[in-house]
Amino acid sequence: MSERYGTPPRGVPEELERALAAEVSLGSRMRQVAVGLAGGCAAALIAVLWATEPRPLPVRTQVAFAGLIAVGLAWAVLAGWVLSRRRPLFARDRVLGARLALAASVVTGVAGTALAAARGTAPEALTVALAGVALVVAAGLALARARSRQRGLARLRDALREGGS
Repeated sequence: MSERYGTPPRGVPEELERALAAEVSLGSRMRQVAVGLAGGCAAALIAVLWATEPRPLPVRTQVAFAGLIAVGLAWAVLAGWVLSRRRPLFARDRVLGARLALAASVVTGVAGTALAAARGTAPEALTVALAGVALVVAAGLALARARSRQRGLARLRDALREGGS
């Protein structure tokens, strides 16, 4: 672990030291920078597009733009929160990110399916619904993995605390 995050106390299990080093690694931080930039840039791009429309947009388009801006800002805020922490988060960032992905997937899937059902044919609506289900399942699996990682790191942390007492 780098000096910035402090040196691990003596007797830290090697497995915990490796896990915590991965949590605060440069690669992990750079992924968060990329997520924050992607979310912030997407939100800004949509806001600029919306603001420069020559005529008022239909209400449903305004709602969609507002939703997309909110999702982009949520990713940017999550990345900012993670980057502002100077210590391992024990996978809390992964759980929050997976929850955000699940929420966005559910809303997108439901809205897309409703729109396809109202405007398209039955096969089109079914296709959109299946794509929405696939996104929700993928986000759900990501959440399950994140929670599992969080539990594993918490067990290692607790073992260290018990061993150090």
